[in-house]
Amino acid sequence: MEEENSLIEQRKANLAALQEKGVEPFFNKFTPNETCAGARMNYEEGLEVALGGRMTAFRTMGKSIFLDIRDGSDRMQVYAQKNAIGEEVFDLLKKLDLGDFLGVTGTMFTTRTEEITLKAKTFTIVGKALRPLPAKWHGLSNIETRYRQRYLDLIANDNVKEVFYKRSAIIREIREFMHERNFIEVETPTMQAIPGGAAAQPFITRHNALGCDFYLRIALELYLKRLLVGGMDRVFEIGRNYRNEGISPRHNPEFTMLEAYQAFGDYETMMELLETMIIRVAEKVIGTLVIEHKDSEGNITRTIDLSRPWRRVKYKDLIREKGGDDWFEISPETRRQRAVELGAEIGPDFEDFEVTNGLFEKLIEPTLIQPTFVTHLPKELIPLAKLSPEDPTTIEVFECCINGQEIAPAYTEQNDPIAQREALVNQAGEEQQKLDEDFLVALEHGMPPAGGIGIGIDRLIMMLLGQESIRDVLLFPQLKPKINSD
Repeated sequence: MEEENSLIEQRKANLAALQEKGVEPFFNKFTPNETCAGARMNYEEGLEVALGGRMTAFRTMGKSIFLDIRDGSDRMQVYAQKNAIGEEVFDLLKKLDLGDFLGVTGTMFTTRTEEITLKAKTFTIVGKALRPLPAKWHGLSNIETRYRQRYLDLIANDNVKEVFYKRSAIIREIREFMHERNFIEVETPTMQAIPGGAAAQPFITRHNALGCDFYLRIALELYLKRLLVGGMDRVFEIGRNYRNEGISPRHNPEFTMLEAYQAFGDYETMMELLETMIIRVAEKVIGTLVIEHKDSEGNITRTIDLSRPWRRVKYKDLIREKGGDDWFEISPETRRQRAVELGAEIGPDFEDFEVTNGLFEKLIEPTLIQPTFVTHLPKELIPLAKLSPEDPTTIEVFECCINGQEIAPAYTEQNDPIAQREALVNQAGEEQQKLDEDFLVALEHGMPPAGGIGIGIDRLIMMLLGQESIRDVLLFPQLKPKINSD
C-alpha cells in the first residue's frame, strides 16, 4: 500500500508539472478518425491518421521515443522524433505515465522489424491516470480483483475483453434471428406487485410515492402472456431477472433471460426455434459447431457438438435409466431410499415428485453434455404448461440441457383459464395472496394456444465461449461489498 501511495504521489507530481507547462489533460479535446485495428487493416505507407488511446508502453532511445497506445480495438506503436515534434513536446512526453490517454496524428510506416507504426506529428494529452496499471501490464490474476474491478481486468487481459465483445455479438445475433421470424421485442415491468412465472425467492423494494412494496421480477412470463391476450402474436424480451437465492458458478442473483411466446405454436415449435437459433449463433459468432472447453492449462476437458440432430428423450426414460426400470412402480418410501443410496440430495420435506426431480438434477442433468431435449416433465413441476394427452401425469414441455446444465425450458402454454387457476391455487397452497389475479383475469378474456420459451442467456454464453463460471460472462457479478478499512 505504501508503494502504491508513493506511485500515486509521483503521478500527481507529473500532472502538476504538465499543468505548469500549460497542459490541462482533462480539458483537452481530440477526435480520432480511425481505430488502431482499422489503421492496421487499411494500412498504406504515408497515410495520415489520427489515433487515440491509452499509453501502455514507453521506451526512450536518445532523441527518439517509441510508445504504444491501445484503444478498444487493438494496439498501435507510435514513433516520435525530437526533431519532428519539437523539443518542448518531446520533454512533455517524458512527464507521461503508463495509463495516460493520448491523441496522436501522423503518418503510417513500417519499421525495419516490419511492425506497422504511426510516425507522430502532434500529440494531445487528453487524460491522466493517477493510479498505475495492474501488474505493470503483464496481467491481472487475483480472481476477486478481476471481478470487483472489472475495468482493470479488461485493461490487463485481452482474452477477457474478447469474451464480452463476443457476448455482445451473440445477443445481437439472437435479436436479429428473432426479428427475422417476425417477433416483436417488448419491455415489461421490472418491479411487480406479485412476482410470478417461476418458483423463486424475490427481492423486495419499497415505492415511497405509492406507499407499498414491490418485488423485482423473478421471470418475464406473465406480462408477456398478457400481450398474447392483447393480440401481439409473437413477442420476446431480453431482460434481467432477480432471485434472492444462492450464488454459485452457475447462479448469480441477477441474470439475463430471453423469453418468447408464439401464438398457435407449442413446445415442439419452440424446440425447432431454439435449435435453429443456437446453431446459427454458433456458426456466425463462434465460427464452428464444435465447442471446446479447456482447463486453466489449456487442456481440452470436453467437446460439445451442436450439429443436428439433437437428442430427444423423455424425462421418465432418463429416470428409469438411472433409478431402475421399476422406479415409478415402487413405493414413495422406497424411491426416497433408493435416491439417497444413489447419491441424490433429498431434503426431509421433499414431496414424492421432488425426490424424483432431485435424482434428475443431481445425477442425470450434469451428464447431459451434448445438446439434449428432455421432454414430458412431471405436471407438478410447471403449473403454467398444458398436460400431455398421451400421459396426463406429465406436461408438454422440454428442458434443453447442454454442458451439463439447463439452457432453456419451453412449454405448450396453458390457455385454459379454469385449469390455470386451479394449478396456480394448488401451487400457492396457503399463500393465496400470491395469486396474480390480474393475469388470471387477462386469461379469462381468451389467450390463443401458444408455445413459450425461456433461454438463460448467461448460461448459453458460458457454453458457447467455453467459460466455467457465470461470473466470467458477467461484466459486474454480484459480490459482497468490500469494507473499507480506512
